[in-house]
Amino acid sequence: MGSYLQVENLTKSWGYDMLFQGISFGVNEGEKIGLIAKNGTGKSTLLSIIAGEVAPDEGTVIFRNDIRIGYLKQMPTFEGSRTVIDTCLAGTDARSLAVKHYEEAMKHGDNEQMTAAVQAMDNAGAWDYEDRFKQILSQLKIDDIDQPVSQLSGGQVKRVALAKILIDEPQFLMLDEPTNHLDLDMIEWLEGYLDRCHMTILMVTHDRYFLDKICSKILELDQAGIYSYNGNYDYYLEKRAERIEAQNAAVDKARNLLRTELDWMRRQPQARAHKAQYRIDAFYDLRERAQARREEGEVQLNVKAGYIGKKIFTAHHVSKRWGDKVILDDFNYTFSRYEKLGIVGDNGVGKSTFVKLLLDQVKPDGGYFEIGETVKFGYYSQEGVEFDGDKKVIDAVRDVAEYIYFDEKNRYSASQFLQMFLFSPADQQKLIAKLSGGEKRRLYLATVLLQKPNFLILDEPTNDLDIPTLEILEDYLSRFNGCLIVISHDRFFMDRVVDHTFVFQGGGVIKDFPGNYSEYRAWREYHEKQEAQEAKPTQAPREKPKWANTHDASKRMTYKEKKEFEALTQELEALNEEKSQLDAIFNSGTTIDDVAAKAARYEEVKDLIDEKELRWLELSEKEQ
Repeated sequence: MGSYLQVENLTKSWGYDMLFQGISFGVNEGEKIGLIAKNGTGKSTLLSIIAGEVAPDEGTVIFRNDIRIGYLKQMPTFEGSRTVIDTCLAGTDARSLAVKHYEEAMKHGDNEQMTAAVQAMDNAGAWDYEDRFKQILSQLKIDDIDQPVSQLSGGQVKRVALAKILIDEPQFLMLDEPTNHLDLDMIEWLEGYLDRCHMTILMVTHDRYFLDKICSKILELDQAGIYSYNGNYDYYLEKRAERIEAQNAAVDKARNLLRTELDWMRRQPQARAHKAQYRIDAFYDLRERAQARREEGEVQLNVKAGYIGKKIFTAHHVSKRWGDKVILDDFNYTFSRYEKLGIVGDNGVGKSTFVKLLLDQVKPDGGYFEIGETVKFGYYSQEGVEFDGDKKVIDAVRDVAEYIYFDEKNRYSASQFLQMFLFSPADQQKLIAKLSGGEKRRLYLATVLLQKPNFLILDEPTNDLDIPTLEILEDYLSRFNGCLIVISHDRFFMDRVVDHTFVFQGGGVIKDFPGNYSEYRAWREYHEKQEAQEAKPTQAPREKPKWANTHDASKRMTYKEKKEFEALTQELEALNEEKSQLDAIFNSGTTIDDVAAKAARYEEVKDLIDEKELRWLELSEKEQ
């Protein structure tokens, strides 16, 4: 395997914060690497430096010559006035231009324009490129290629950004939180695509199922350094614990030696003057190493829920629609005490609207929610909260309360409370505008929990939170002595914290499944296989006569199948002949009459050949 990327002695700081110092690593062809770290330690910055969008303080980034690079940002942005097709095919290369002109000509049906477009497609060899373009857009559920980007949701923009990158088939792909804002079907499709592809990948993600499925190597940014682990996420956790234990053991040994050396250094200067200078230099190095013991800081979620009574909420015939889109249709449900509900479904089916109806932020068209008197909601929204960037971190808590009382024995100052969420006294004096996206989400979580809710509603809580914080949050929610509703696309997170699932299927249809997401997915796949089996035509089995040959009758063609096979052979010959004739017309370079109709027929013939070849191959495997 050849080297695709070499990073040498890279250093980057923001003000007084050192993100990483003198780090070096390489990425070889075919490797699929996950880059993980706590929030605020420079994951996205490192990707931006490698992509050439941010300059390092020191060090070099060297790519192999002529390598095609794709970079998906965490929050991709495009010019709002441009359409989806213009955004995806923004390049000035001959193939992109030819496909754009061809799609434009197909839309208008102008013969002269179509003739020129077909010729340009031939000259650029862009027919396969156009097929891949349409296939990827279709798989990513991008249906309207003429829609302006300004009209797209965050999830749709993320899918357009993915399509733009994948269409170009980069050799080296960098992804920053690729699963954020994607629905579960899209995440699973992308997971399968990246697992099967031969691209070299370097990605930042907090989705542990996604990480484990794709990556076989982990890079960790930690304490301004970088560490490499040749294995999946579970292997990384094991080896990381061993590394920290070994580091702390070395520090303890240095501390013991320091006591002896410190006594020597404290002697009179006259007694020390005749000693070797190297021992004096070694002392200062030893003192630095003895101070390097790490204590793993982690978010401490020991915030207790307030008392909650037996009556939680009951939905009475609730209905809601936006225009033609039905969100709820005569929905009835009684929510139980201590219930932990997960909500999944495609983007746009109404998951967030459902919780806003419950919170009375959106009014139903019909019906109502009856809420228990003791219920106190804590809402962590997908949109987050708009903090004043000019305020300090400590002010975000002090604006709510100077002291937080959870019971008679537990009282925290604003500063103590923030330290539970990994904001050191120094961090608490930072301006909120200087925080990373993940640090802002952690601060938001702190402001939700300090209100002591007994019913938590979390809408996409995993976006932008680092893996260590997610693990602590999962543990907290599993012990949370209250009610919980979680909307999330993080399958690992959902599997750990919910006990049953609402599946929003669109059109106001909600399936209540008694299990977590993985259990629902296994159930769905089983029933899809059963339905596929039942859809196949069946015949009552007949007993084989003793004189029958030993071949399985199910592997032999029936008379009807023989006739079908013969007809398919003739049809395929005719279709392939028609396709060849159309190819010859398009490649002739002469003026073509009704070129739009011929181009449309060409696409139809290709689809028919694909469809009939599949059936022909299926029948050809049987004995005649």
